[in-house]
Amino acid sequence: MPRAIEDAEARGENDMQMAGLGYSEEQIELLDVATSFCRDKSPIARVRKLMDSDLGYDADVWAEMAALGWTAIAIPEAHGGVGLSLAEVVPVVEQMGRHLMASPLVSSTLAAQALIIGGSEQQTAHWLPKLAEGAIGTLALSEAHGDWDLQNITATATVEGDAVHLSGEKLFVAWAQTADIVVASVMLDGRPALVLLTAADVAGRLRREAIIDETRRSFALSLNGLVVSRAALLEIARTSSTLSHIEQAANLLQSAEMCGGSQSVIDYTVSYLQTRKQFGKIIGEYQALKHPTVDAYVEYEKARSHLYSAANSFSDQGVGEIAVRMAKAAADATYSFAADRAIQFHGGFGFTHDCDAGLHRRAAIFQASQFGDAAWQRFKLAPLLLG
Repeated sequence: MPRAIEDAEARGENDMQMAGLGYSEEQIELLDVATSFCRDKSPIARVRKLMDSDLGYDADVWAEMAALGWTAIAIPEAHGGVGLSLAEVVPVVEQMGRHLMASPLVSSTLAAQALIIGGSEQQTAHWLPKLAEGAIGTLALSEAHGDWDLQNITATATVEGDAVHLSGEKLFVAWAQTADIVVASVMLDGRPALVLLTAADVAGRLRREAIIDETRRSFALSLNGLVVSRAALLEIARTSSTLSHIEQAANLLQSAEMCGGSQSVIDYTVSYLQTRKQFGKIIGEYQALKHPTVDAYVEYEKARSHLYSAANSFSDQGVGEIAVRMAKAAADATYSFAADRAIQFHGGFGFTHDCDAGLHRRAAIFQASQFGDAAWQRFKLAPLLLG
């Protein structure tokens, strides 16, 4: 899509639509800035170059994001943050997903949320200001069984005096190679617990994972034989509520990434349909191609409505979980469908590594594998809606 059209959309239609729906001024302003920033800093050529790099993201761009205050958005002012909510993180993450921007912003935001809900006073006072300034955080919650129930944990911890002995392995630890802190889940005395690990704790314990989405970096973390101080444990009495909050926060931000990706892949498809000729005609004139594209756009608009509804009702007891699960279910289905149709419409080229639609399809598959796909979200929605 031409830049002029993107600018008009970001500063015009989006502003009017969001303001008309009663969305916050902060969300509109962040969407405006993030649209330009992510477009300029993450062109597709840069995305592909970073895919082949060791780090996986641009450290200078990450520093710019921190300077913009994005790392501090949802951190309380008392700990050096901006003092807004996850609702204001959503427009930033949406544009990151639109441009496949690689960065630890989501993982760091989720690590900060874990500390805000379940961290001790000492942990929050020490680490939240650092995360607000751009330190990198991540979560180690997944295990080999692949269960999306975050309280199904096989990694263990035992306390001996002031020492906590850990064992087990965690998978899909995002951006762990540069993380300053890792919040890992373990079972302690038959109950779920969270432990805060530093970069020194996990040094030499990481194994790079090969995942379908090459725009990300994921690692397996071995906890076997690791011993940390008892002060590394988050507040055990709050572990269940912390895990529940993390799940909802992760699904909200994933929905934002997937909605942004859906918009991008639809734009990519429309551009191709308007320029590719076959049998002497622009292929976008064929009904068999127009109708699925329109269907994808309609579903995208519905998913985005769910997304911002979930963002603005996130903190509402009961209602927030329903809205988030509906948003993730809609975003998953939409992103997968739009990317799949884009690949199909590009013909043989669509199945090559050079087709950008394939990058989005891979991103959709990986996002669905984390914290629950559309079917899982509907399964969890049933008792919430039907009582």
